[in-house]
Amino acid sequence: MKSATSDGYDHTISGLLRKRAELFNEAERIRDRMAEIRNDIDALDRTLASFGYKGDLDAAMPRQKRQVMFGTGELTRALMREIADADRPMTSRELAQSVIALRGDDARDRKLLSEVTRRASKALRKQRDDGRVRSAADGNGNLLWSRRVWPGHLPGNSTALDLRKIQTD
Repeated sequence: MKSATSDGYDHTISGLLRKRAELFNEAERIRDRMAEIRNDIDALDRTLASFGYKGDLDAAMPRQKRQVMFGTGELTRALMREIADADRPMTSRELAQSVIALRGDDARDRKLLSEVTRRASKALRKQRDDGRVRSAADGNGNLLWSRRVWPGHLPGNSTALDLRKIQTD
């Protein structure tokens, strides 16, 4: 089998790689600029406080459009799949990292990881309240999430009955 470069696509491939590098660098610049803006806003807030401003700064801001990251039930389905496939209990952060990687997003983006972790924690608490998953605290107070094993079902096979529990006559 011939490689793509031997078929005369050298120029196209190098152009696509160059464009990819440009976009990656632009994303880095935008992330850096967003961090600068957040720092500037924090500095303005501190300055306003030092001048005695007591008002609600968030109320004075224009309303931000809600960022839709997942479709209805998409995050919950992804989390449940990750928990089912896991060989050990996982933290919300670990589950969020897995979901981010599955989506193909940048797992190094701290703001994204923080937001997905927050949303994952909320979705998992709802699943726990509904009896679908369970949680236990680790030594640091973090919740470790695992799937709920129902009586009469073997782990790893949700449809198989546990024959040891069936009494024979």
